[in-house]
This record gives sequence, C-alpha cells and structure tokens, in this order.
Amino acid sequence: MAVKGAVLGDILGSQYEFGRPKELDWKNVPLLNKKSAGFTDDTVMTLAVKKAIKCGKGFADTMVELGRKYPDRGYGPRFFDWFTGDNHMPYNSFGNGSAMRVSFVGEYFDDYGKMQETAAKSAEVSHNHPEGIKGAVVTATCIWLAKHGSDKKEIYDYVLSNYPAVEYEYSIYYCLDELRSRYTWNDTCQGSVPAAMRCFYESEDYESFIRNIYSLECDSDTFGAIAGGVAEEYYHGFGNINADGILREFLTDELYGILSE
Repeated sequence: MAVKGAVLGDILGSQYEFGRPKELDWKNVPLLNKKSAGFTDDTVMTLAVKKAIKCGKGFADTMVELGRKYPDRGYGPRFFDWFTGDNHMPYNSFGNGSAMRVSFVGEYFDDYGKMQETAAKSAEVSHNHPEGIKGAVVTATCIWLAKHGSDKKEIYDYVLSNYPAVEYEYSIYYCLDELRSRYTWNDTCQGSVPAAMRCFYESEDYESFIRNIYSLECDSDTFGAIAGGVAEEYYHGFGNINADGILREFLTDELYGILSE
C-alpha cells in the first residue's frame, strides 16, 4: 500500500526534519530512534485525503476535521490558519504540503486520467498555485507508474519531463552525490518532489531509500511522505523493516484505523 509507505516515510523522516547532525552517518545510523520520531502533519493530511475518497467527502472537509483533531503536528503557518480558521479558500501555495498528502490517490485509482484529475483536486483546495498542483500530480503519477509496472527509468523520465534541469535547481537529473554538496532545506514542491524522487531512484530497497533521505539536509519527513509510496509500490513492501509494528506503535487508534481500512 503506497499510503503505508508514505506514512512510514513520514515517521522515519521526522527524526531529522530540523535536527539533523551535520556529520550524520546516514549509511549506518539506526533506522529508528523512538525518542525522536513521530507522525507529523504529513501523516494527518495523507489520511485525510484517504478518508475523503473512501467516505465520499470533500477534501477540505476531512482536512479541516483531522487537522483540528491533531493541531500540534508541525503544520506550516498558512495551512494551520487555513484549517483552524473559518475561511477555507485556496491561497495560491506551492508548498510541498500538496505532494506529501496525495499517496492514496496514486494507489487507489487505476484509471490514469481519474488519478491525475483527483490528485489535482486534492491540491487545489489549498495549494492552487500551478507548482502546488504539479507537485501533487507528479507524486501521485509516480506511485501509479510504480504500481502498474513501470521501471525506474520510466519513472525518472516522467519526473524529469516535469522538472527539467534547465528550469529546476533540484531536478531529478542531479545525482545525490551532487545534491549533498549544495542542497539546502526547502519546503516547496519544486524543491522537494524531484529531489525526493531522486532518493527513490538511487535506492535498492525501501530502507536504502530512507537512508538516501537521511543523507540530505532536507525536509526529511516530507521527502519520506512524497516518495515513500513510490518506494513501497516499486519494491512491493518494506523488506526487513517491521513497518506494521512501527505504524501501530506511533499512530493513534483513529489514524491507524483509517490507514488500515
């Protein structure tokens, strides 16, 4: 399930979102430190999108509902104001929040056009800037491609066509060795989606994908949520990681119920 890959990526990535040591031994550090990990707004909004689709509710309605139940999970200030206030109109954002919450769309819809249309709609309720919409559509499409048997080169080519190196500083074109030398923390779709997908592209399994995220000073929980669903679908699971155990331990009963249904 792509949505499980996204939520697990959020939890594992949360350890280094803001407090990554400069000289982190990302190849060998324990994958999980229970004292510093937890689910974030990425998980809450991912499950809000799933609930909306499964229950036939509006995206804004479920985002407001779950956001207000879990208000202390690291939301950006504009999105926090959006779901806690009375005005739920979109605000032209291109933040990576539209991409981190869309994994269930790529998993759920077999029809390519319906998947892309729904991904755009899930973004537009708040992140209606063209780059915000693109981030959601590209992320959902990468999951769809992985689920439907595309190889890594096909996924890479799709991402590159949307984030070419001549226009995007952190295009998937750039290898991680280069990005490690110059990447700086970035919470936009255009600064997160292609780099997160590069972390997947250079991985060998779900764990190495996560460790690639650890190698960058990045919005690591959101990188995990963006490309975690792609990695799960492509590798058909989590290898030796006790994903269900981690998810059950860290999520509330309510959130685990939405994830598992």
